[in-house]
Amino acid sequence: MFTKISSFGLFGLNAFPVDVEIETSRGIPQFDIVGLPDTVVRESRERIRAALRSCDMTFPTSSVMINLAPASTKKSGSVHDMAILTAVLCSMNIINEVSYDCAFIGEVSLGGDFRYINGVLSMVILAREMGKKSIFVPYDNALEASAIQGIDIYAVKNTNELISHLRNEKLITPCKHYIPPETEYNEVLDFADVKGQQSAKKALEIAAAGGHNAILIGPPGSGKSMLAKRMPSILPPLTFEEAIETTKIHSVAGSLNEKNPIITKRPFRSPHHTISSSGLIGGGTIPRPGEISLAHNGLLFLDELAEFNRGTLDMLRQPVEERYVSISRIAGTIIYPCSLMLITATNPCPCGYFGHPTRKCICSPKRVKNYISKISGPFLDRLDLHIEAAPVNFQEISLKTKEESSAEIRKRVIAARKIQEERFKGTSITCNALITDNKLHEICVTDDAAEKILKNIMENLNLSGRAYSKILKVSRTIADIDGSEIIHRQHIAAAAQYRSLDRKYWNGE
Repeated sequence: MFTKISSFGLFGLNAFPVDVEIETSRGIPQFDIVGLPDTVVRESRERIRAALRSCDMTFPTSSVMINLAPASTKKSGSVHDMAILTAVLCSMNIINEVSYDCAFIGEVSLGGDFRYINGVLSMVILAREMGKKSIFVPYDNALEASAIQGIDIYAVKNTNELISHLRNEKLITPCKHYIPPETEYNEVLDFADVKGQQSAKKALEIAAAGGHNAILIGPPGSGKSMLAKRMPSILPPLTFEEAIETTKIHSVAGSLNEKNPIITKRPFRSPHHTISSSGLIGGGTIPRPGEISLAHNGLLFLDELAEFNRGTLDMLRQPVEERYVSISRIAGTIIYPCSLMLITATNPCPCGYFGHPTRKCICSPKRVKNYISKISGPFLDRLDLHIEAAPVNFQEISLKTKEESSAEIRKRVIAARKIQEERFKGTSITCNALITDNKLHEICVTDDAAEKILKNIMENLNLSGRAYSKILKVSRTIADIDGSEIIHRQHIAAAAQYRSLDRKYWNGE
């Protein structure tokens, strides 16, 4: 007897179709799985045997051959358990033949229950694109899967429930499509709680408005981390498309919240400086997304930047610029998106007081240079805004009045983003930080005074071509915040002041 059941596999972020083919014949009782299965897939036969016993059914005493097609693609994980179990049930005539318009994904337990699996969102999206009418998923994956419209989602708790449905005895009702609730921005961390630091706050507002990368540098206790951790409160809302794209990555990583399975706020990731390159960029035998991909469409904050391994930081240079990371393995190449804002913070030296107006630095010049040189010039060049967090004096920190709230700042950020949304409509560009070189001068239009001051800045500071591009993009964002279509002299001057800290701390190197 031959039966074919539709399923899906996952390689990185990409789902692919898998046909579970079963053929039973007389002979020595055996259960073989072929089609490049890994150890977890091969172990499914023991899980299925136990699940059938738990449901008071006897495994067929015949030769059972399972083929996972296409046989040339490696299959991994427990995602095929439900499809293999369904195929076995068909071969035993316990259920009728299943339509190929139905797909099955999920892990089966020894007791016959279906367990949560990672990556469901990608597989459901592919099932819909392939024209599948329905897909069966574990009950705990139901909310996540039901966010995708255009396909019926059946949430199954256990084997008996699946059998009852497929025998038309007790039908399972398709899940109602999940609509994510509107995001509330009543953040606990608010810019209103930060005393002083007006210049740094304005710089971070510019970064949020244009999607720019930034570095905060200053002595301990100046509020660098405090400012960065409040950035999520002023970021613009996610679109539905961005939310699904971001959720797919977290689904593959297994980091979703079952109660709120769709990510509706821009991610904020803050890994410790001891993180490995694989943890930051992504990796593994079957590469999993790293922190830069988990921060896709959101913000990655690297605190104590100079404490990170220099090699690990330099590995960020290409992904941050290209907005994706490519990881190659023998099984193939996986591409994870990582379009993010990179916000970093560091002390200027080991003791933290180099350049402090009142406290003396106890580090030798060599120690200062060795410490700050852990952040390479090419890496620094990719950070659009260089922000100095000056120490806050008693008069500022003792003020009883509230500072400007995140809600007010966020209004200006959203207004600037709306201008950019209209400007880039019909293109792949979403914010000023992503303006391509071929559109730079078309979009960043300057008047004569702005052109003149930009020329003087480039010649006097001996800046790189990348710095020229960054200054123009940041000045475009500043002009958008001001509601100006043309970039004027003051916008260029403001953008240029955020490219000068390397002269103070890196000695122009």
